[in-house]
Amino acid sequence: MLYIKIQCYARVTTPYIVVNFVILFYALSFLRCAFYGPDMNGSTQNSGIITRFAPSPSGLLHKGHAYSALLAYEFAKKHYGRFILRIEDIDQTRCRPEFIDAIYEDLAWLGIEWETPVRIQSERFGAYQQALSELKTLGVIYPCFCTRKDIQNAANAPHGPEGVIYPGTCKKLSGEEATTRMKTGDSHAWRLDLEKALSIIGNDLVWIDEHKGEQKAEPKLLGDVVLARKDTPTSYHLSVVIDDADQDITHIIRGEDLWHSTHIHVVLQKLLGLPTPLYNHHGLLTDETGRRFAKRDKAETLKSLRENGLSADALKAELLGRT
Repeated sequence: MLYIKIQCYARVTTPYIVVNFVILFYALSFLRCAFYGPDMNGSTQNSGIITRFAPSPSGLLHKGHAYSALLAYEFAKKHYGRFILRIEDIDQTRCRPEFIDAIYEDLAWLGIEWETPVRIQSERFGAYQQALSELKTLGVIYPCFCTRKDIQNAANAPHGPEGVIYPGTCKKLSGEEATTRMKTGDSHAWRLDLEKALSIIGNDLVWIDEHKGEQKAEPKLLGDVVLARKDTPTSYHLSVVIDDADQDITHIIRGEDLWHSTHIHVVLQKLLGLPTPLYNHHGLLTDETGRRFAKRDKAETLKSLRENGLSADALKAELLGRT
């Protein structure tokens, strides 16, 4: 009799258990989709991989930008990850709102989709100031009053892969003298005291490039870089490190012209307790003369290519066929 009762109970309740389980499964799937959004393949599955494209709106995009954006987008898409667009407009003297709109138009033309809202760095100066304050507390930055001309003319200034390395002139100023000059309104920047930073975090810093493997960080190649200026409370180095961590970027796909910057970024990540993503520094595109595409050289823009009849599919086939 007991066996019959248990069997009957099981027959009655099993359908309800199954139905409730199915309802719970779809409810959790709905919540996941609502929170994360579907990935770029239309699935709610997410691998945890997050890439980004972070242009500066100081001009129109060219083929080199398209190549970098497509690599990051296609990598995320292939691995069921997320792709983020970020606008790096901290240089308010060169960046223009119309170039932001042009970026959106160019990427949409290429068939690239991105999450919204888009992060605009000029809206986050407070976050970068907070990070700068943390570095001040650590004692690893100092005010520098030297002009670019002062540095270029310094007899003892060493040279690195990106030009003259700051010789540390203002690092010798007393705290009282530096404070007085700042109070009187002298124009100044805040520089990383690399020697002091390495004394805190050590010299055994590494990062991974997916093409070249493990790399030992060599931040002395760039030296005491600028992290903020009086009129701009951040720099490329500081803001990109803060935002990559805040947006949980796992894979940074960018041109090899930023290879040396990575050595400094690893130092800042370690000082601020931030994760170090995986890096992929791709080769730079060049024109028929072998000169790399660059805004300052007035490289042919995506807008002009589009207006002259080039299709997005043709451009993508050309660029992605390189990989």
